Amino acid sequence: MMMEISSTDTAKERIGYNFIKRLIDIIAASIGIVLLIPLWIVITLLIKYESKGPIFFSQTRVGRNMKEFKMYKFRSMVVNAEELKEKLSEQNEMSGPMFKMKEDPRVTKIGKFIRKTSIDELPQLFNVLKGEMSLVGPRPSLPKEVKEFEPWMLKRFEVKPGLTCYWQVAGRNNIDFEEWMKLDNKYVDDRSTILDLKLIFKTFFVLFGDENAC
Repeated sequence: MMMEISSTDTAKERIGYNFIKRLIDIIAASIGIVLLIPLWIVITLLIKYESKGPIFFSQTRVGRNMKEFKMYKFRSMVVNAEELKEKLSEQNEMSGPMFKMKEDPRVTKIGKFIRKTSIDELPQLFNVLKGEMSLVGPRPSLPKEVKEFEPWMLKRFEVKPGLTCYWQVAGRNNIDFEEWMKLDNKYVDDRSTILDLKLIFKTFFVLFGDENAC
């Protein structure tokens, strides 16, 4: 006769998983920031050389339990990118409330490279250290996008958003919006230390160039 797993045992497992996840986040983000300092310097110089404006781009995103936070990225677009977005809305290639465009004219030359290799995401290691994000979790959404989510899509906010997830390693822009949300919900259901490590490992291949990145 199989013994039923009590809610207490499940809660203890979840606490243990969350502790290990946070420990991995802190250690990996700290090491990553230090080891990548030379790369940070090079990218900073290239961004400043190509166009005027800030090195980093910060934007309000929605995190765990619908709490908003400022997410950081290397700037990969022209300074007035958000203003130009409205004019490009009809060319959106992603279904749902998300905006994605492969040949986005707002992206700078260095921006294309750092987006292709996901280097533009590296400043989010500071979001990880602050506890606003994790290495693994659903990609953080904009508040205006979340307002258009269907109720079943809100499950993704039970966990911290992350640098990588199922969507990140499974096709990115080749996956439509609804399938993306299903993958995020799947992660919430499946999450474990082993799964997180597998997704982190798979993400390293993206650093060598992902044809689906934009």
